[in-house]
Amino acid sequence: MFAEYAALDATALAALIARREVASVEVLQAALARLDAINPRIRAVVSDWRDSALEQARAFDALPPAAPERARPFAGVPLLLKDLGQDLRGRPSTWGSRARAGVLARDTSGVVARWQAAGLLPFGKTNLPEFALKAVTEPALFGPCRNPWDLERTPGGSSGGAAAAVAAGIVPVAGASDGGGSIRIPAAYCGLFGLRPSRGRVSEGPEADEFWDGASATHVLTRSVRDSAALLDAVLGSTPGDPFTVAPPARAYAFDALAAPPRLRIGFSVESPLGTEVHPEHAAAVLRTVELLRELGHAAEPAAPAIDGEQLAQSYLGIYYGHVAADLRQCKREFGARERDFEPDTRALAAIGESLAAPAFVELRRRWNGFARALAAFHARHDLYLTPTTAQPAARIGELDAPAWQRAALRALLGLGLGGLLRHSGTVEQLARANLARTPFTQLANLTGTPAMSVPLHQGADGLPVGVQFIAPWGREDLLFQLGAQLEAARPWAQRLPVGTA
Repeated sequence: MFAEYAALDATALAALIARREVASVEVLQAALARLDAINPRIRAVVSDWRDSALEQARAFDALPPAAPERARPFAGVPLLLKDLGQDLRGRPSTWGSRARAGVLARDTSGVVARWQAAGLLPFGKTNLPEFALKAVTEPALFGPCRNPWDLERTPGGSSGGAAAAVAAGIVPVAGASDGGGSIRIPAAYCGLFGLRPSRGRVSEGPEADEFWDGASATHVLTRSVRDSAALLDAVLGSTPGDPFTVAPPARAYAFDALAAPPRLRIGFSVESPLGTEVHPEHAAAVLRTVELLRELGHAAEPAAPAIDGEQLAQSYLGIYYGHVAADLRQCKREFGARERDFEPDTRALAAIGESLAAPAFVELRRRWNGFARALAAFHARHDLYLTPTTAQPAARIGELDAPAWQRAALRALLGLGLGGLLRHSGTVEQLARANLARTPFTQLANLTGTPAMSVPLHQGADGLPVGVQFIAPWGREDLLFQLGAQLEAARPWAQRLPVGTA
């Protein structure tokens, strides 16, 4: 068995395969061995098509040295896909929902095709909350995904299975997406590097124009900055029919991951935009990062964009409710799903969305530009904005479930067809905001379309990872990769593996 596998990132693995020091099939077998040993404990991978992947790996290894396929940047490196928006034709596409159990993808997603063109070898899909709606990964369909750092805690969501698989060393890289923090939150909880690209940087086509009105972006979770940079190079760019085209970067992001950043002006805050509690260790992580930034020659001062956090949360939740309602309608129309096929929380969110009048939805959506302009004004004075990634440590499995009496009341209302009362009662919105209070820092980048990264610089007293977030101006992923690589060199984290997975 390829013993060094778990310690290497995708870039290093690709180099070994390119030099024929190790075969692609050996690398995949090492991934499968770790999958078999670790996945029963963490439930990160929920769809496994190893047989066909092994066939592809053997076919690749049989190619002559000069074959064009061998020149691909990540040729022969294994990959796991998120089970939403990252489909492989003929493979399951469940979105973490019983309503889509048994649904097979009609086509391969555009971003997956680009990963394959870069040489990556998909061999399975990862766990996620139903419809990717939560910052925890505990779907009724698959059961809870567990954090490799502490099996009693969540890896976050919605890309929780992806983060758990990378943190456990099953794969060096896994597909992810981020509509409200779903790359950065799991990265912070699992000790990984997670970058959410600018809106439009990675095309969602040809399946969709944009997901969640452009709030969602697709990329990967990795252990190293250089993997994230090179993989963004591999998939960036528009497809015909995209709502708009983003200008390509001046140079490959892989070069930015090797380049020193300029002296940066960084504004930082440890205050929750919702006025809710921030765990002392998460605030301290930001302050320790400020000390490191100053040691590296950057300027850092307390500062925050002039944005009303309550209004931003309202706007985010309004769009969230509306899209949940639309997704349920689609599942009923296309797959014959019934109300009972969806989880009660999802049904409640959809009921609020159904009760949200079109003018109210439009008013909430119109606020996004105001947030973007306020953040742009901040970036005129500061190159980057630094905050905690999350306000609280990873929740324990089941901790965020509604109390039994609320679940019973919810089922009764939904059973009687009185879902419209939920919005007026405020019960579900209170629960949604309570969950949002644990992760109030990430939605700003989603609504403004700006790139942001979570960097795993710190650990709490309990040994669990603690991430810090940097938000850059729209289109400036280069600054994030440059600074991320500098921080990684100063405080290396890539070799840090959870106890029991080394």
